[in-house]
Amino acid sequence: MIYRKFGNTGENISALGFGCMRLPEIEENGVWTVDYDKSTEMLRHAYDLGVNYFDTAYYYCHENSEIAVGKALKPIRDKVLISTKCPLENVKVKEDYRKMLEKSLAKLDTDYIDFYHFWAINRKVFDEKIMGLGLIEEALKLKAEGKIRHISFSFHDDPIHIKHIIDTAPELETMLVQYNLIDRSNEEMIAYAASKGLGVLAMGPVGGGRLAAPTELYKKLTGKESIATYELAFRFVLGNPNISCALSGMENIEMVDKNVAVASLEEPMSEKKWSELTTAIENVKKFSELYCTGCGYCQPCPKGIEIPKLFGAYTYHNVYGLNELAKKEFTAYCEGTDDKKGALSSECINCGYCERKCPQKLKIRDLLKKVESALSQL
Repeated sequence: MIYRKFGNTGENISALGFGCMRLPEIEENGVWTVDYDKSTEMLRHAYDLGVNYFDTAYYYCHENSEIAVGKALKPIRDKVLISTKCPLENVKVKEDYRKMLEKSLAKLDTDYIDFYHFWAINRKVFDEKIMGLGLIEEALKLKAEGKIRHISFSFHDDPIHIKHIIDTAPELETMLVQYNLIDRSNEEMIAYAASKGLGVLAMGPVGGGRLAAPTELYKKLTGKESIATYELAFRFVLGNPNISCALSGMENIEMVDKNVAVASLEEPMSEKKWSELTTAIENVKKFSELYCTGCGYCQPCPKGIEIPKLFGAYTYHNVYGLNELAKKEFTAYCEGTDDKKGALSSECINCGYCERKCPQKLKIRDLLKKVESALSQL
């Protein structure tokens, strides 16, 4: 495993971080729990291979991810860096920030959090809530008490607002943003953050799974023999000198092994090759159509429409040309299991919840109709 300087935090971070939003779960009578045995095995295996950064959040895995991470990492707590996030929609007054932190500390069964994020913020939330309620000052108090080691933020908005956030709140130490081969919109601000001493983490290095399937993308971009697309995606992200760590939401041990192998390369990608790829990427803009990362923030739909599943099936068809797989996924969704069929756009009540929550600002209601039409014709 390769380790990198994490901005000015004084920490050395593994080039691969473990995103804990997709840990294996068990559903019984409508109640979800994490499969703690499998999760512990995965997380400890990653640690044994050199991963030292584990990222969770209050709501991940039906609010059980923090518990799973705490259980798995407790015996090695002093050897790892744990990151979690404050859901600011639950913070109405300054005191609520401390309350949310205390809840996460209890679930993680730890006395401190290494990196505590203002979660999924935008310019409005930053100005009106973080600055308006004095949450930076509150975070500094908690840092002085030893309950937070570093103050961080994750971001979903127009990239230009990152500069405003960093310049207004120099107390922020690390930043988590979307960045991959097909979404380089944050690239300029990533460089700016790094120049200001922030440690930068990239989420979605394989585009929410879009770059995980075997494709001829590398050959299309370079004219050379293909390498695994997921490997290309990781090497591209880690080839950016302003990125400290690529954060991957891993679901099984095989995925951990594959990602660790790439993150262990001394030189993931040369500066020359990285520059060549950034130019070549402009020729595959079609990959940007319907850029759903599968984050699930649009869920739950009040009518039960499983938007990430439908968009995922469309990606198999539209991006990878895997029409049989797309058809299989869509058919399985429509037919359902246990006589429960998946809900479609015809049941949409136009509440707009999904679009308000979507970090990518997708016009989900219109896209659902397009997706279902295309998939039904396969």
